[in-house]
Amino acid sequence: MTETQARTEPRNALDELPGELLMWVLIVSELLVFGAGLAAFLGVRISDPSGFAEAQDHLHRTGAALNTVVLITSGFLAARAVHLRRNGQRAVARRHLIAAMLLGGIFLWIKGGEFAEKVAQGIGVETHPFFMFYYLLTGFHAAHVAAGIVILGLVAIWDEAHTIEVGAAFWHMVDLVWVLLFPVIYLLA
Repeated sequence: MTETQARTEPRNALDELPGELLMWVLIVSELLVFGAGLAAFLGVRISDPSGFAEAQDHLHRTGAALNTVVLITSGFLAARAVHLRRNGQRAVARRHLIAAMLLGGIFLWIKGGEFAEKVAQGIGVETHPFFMFYYLLTGFHAAHVAAGIVILGLVAIWDEAHTIEVGAAFWHMVDLVWVLLFPVIYLLA
């Protein structure tokens, strides 16, 4: 098939996705898992809104808001790395990926401090259903942040524009999940 034929043949929606199809399957499946967790959280919350509100008051909203800024900034840096690498700025793209990874590490450090404080206060998964969901959802998300840091590190090493795009897609899923978790877990009154 010639290049002209390839350009004139109709393309389907899957052809238009950036990155790799398998990464999108993973992203969609992870979004469904987090969506089910949030739906369960909200369903249980209906049965005890005052207990959930009281439990929520033990969280540090400022730290969670800071973590939101940290992850959104890291997502911007990952997206910028894709653009930079496509424009042949390999070293600058790598630095953006490393900065995104460092911000991911800062996120985990803040989240780890929050978890440690809750444990020191004697707040565990059995304290209240709110905290079961809190630890489950934010802990599962933290595991995805850790996986995303590894993925960003790998695409910084094998730094073709396509691989950076795939890694950035996963990182954006991590960002999106936090942007959904933050208001539901920390702010919903």
